[in-house]
Amino acid sequence: MAASISGVGVGVGLGLPCSTKLSKALPFSPSYGFRVKMTVSVEDKKKNYTLQKSEEAFNAAKNLMPGGVNSPVRAFKSVGGQPIVMDSVKGSHMWDIDGNEYIDYVGSWGPAIIGHADDEVLAALAETMKKGTSFGAPCLLENVLAEMVISAVPSIEMVRFVNSGTEACMGVLRLARAFTGREKLIKFEGCYHGHADPFLVKAGSGVATLGLPDSPGVPKAATFETLTAPFNDISTVENLFNSNKGELAAIILEPVVGNSGFIPPKPDFLEAIRYLTKENGALLIFDEVMTGFRLSYGGAQEYFGITPDLTTLGKIIGGGLPVGAYGGRRDIMEMVAPAGPMYQAGTLSGNPLAMTAGIQTLKRLTEPGTYEYLDKITRELVQGILDAGKKTGHAICGGYISGMFGFFFTEGPVHNFDDARKSDSAKFARFYRGMLEEGVYFAPSQFEAGFTSLAHSSEDIQKTIAAAEKVLSKI
Repeated sequence: MAASISGVGVGVGLGLPCSTKLSKALPFSPSYGFRVKMTVSVEDKKKNYTLQKSEEAFNAAKNLMPGGVNSPVRAFKSVGGQPIVMDSVKGSHMWDIDGNEYIDYVGSWGPAIIGHADDEVLAALAETMKKGTSFGAPCLLENVLAEMVISAVPSIEMVRFVNSGTEACMGVLRLARAFTGREKLIKFEGCYHGHADPFLVKAGSGVATLGLPDSPGVPKAATFETLTAPFNDISTVENLFNSNKGELAAIILEPVVGNSGFIPPKPDFLEAIRYLTKENGALLIFDEVMTGFRLSYGGAQEYFGITPDLTTLGKIIGGGLPVGAYGGRRDIMEMVAPAGPMYQAGTLSGNPLAMTAGIQTLKRLTEPGTYEYLDKITRELVQGILDAGKKTGHAICGGYISGMFGFFFTEGPVHNFDDARKSDSAKFARFYRGMLEEGVYFAPSQFEAGFTSLAHSSEDIQKTIAAAEKVLSKI
């Protein structure tokens, strides 16, 4: 993998202490023949690992929701075994409805960079809720978060808040086409930009997890103008520009891929993309829904020193509440309604709860030593897992930047989605299920990045490494 990792000394330790007493009830309608009650105490922590209540809940859910979930990767299709129904989160840990405790490296798929259920964020939300949960009108909190985003992200001079990363990418593509008067788009294989029709072409992430090449229901006309190239392959991008002169509106990419596993750009790749877009009158869009405020306070564009024309954000800027945003150069953003003719709207956009959680989260990220700490613990984690894999005789490679990481069961290097698919996904599935039993929760797919947080302790990291070596020695 392109991201280098320096060696560190690691220790080992086993046992995951249960420091939180849970007493919760989860009622379900009698018409589905299902009701769960649970009481978990510290004394129960040594009990055998069981997912009986998760199984009962999930079986009931399959009668209520497609596949029993509201987002496909949660169904564990690529790793097998019983999907886990969670009950609560705090800091770096999660608890399921059976009372099992996990060290969490999913972080709600990225937002929980300061830790789950942070006390300061919860307190601020409680105060905001006293004034109401949604106004459907401007609120001062929108100004505050907008100013914080604009001051942090190099490319953003104006910003529009929306409710998800998918919505942000839908809006930014429409804007790029409106501004340039062109329709064609280049995206990269394995990069996921939400589930809007134009992006569901070689989209990685959940699509890859389910083994679907694309999605039924997407008309050919919706993807006809979407061109694809392998990530880190600049020659293919050059050829696409040469064969579509004057027709390309934009290139959109994850500057560090997180939806094919963790794949960083090769040296000079982003710089070359920036040069080609400028030379051909196309816009460069960084999808920083994952990397924004995670690789650095100014995102991947600050980390790599490459400024795009437009940027999409999500996850962290909502502090765990539904949010998205797109922003960029003022002359481009002034095309967005009502300032300009490019229409986009949203009922809950800029709602006070999401704005409050985002403001509190970004305040914490400005504290001294934040990103140095994320880098330290993530380096220790990844190096420890790679060392454990090699010690136990497995082909393994991996990398990290700040609080984002990934590893593959292949010798590597992994530079694109085709390389990622060479990973031993069956081995990953066995590893994943083994780690659950040891109290460690990774993303339930080989094709997803992992995330650390400020709440992860050195003890969390060492216990994870010890668990990894134990599991890897058995599979």
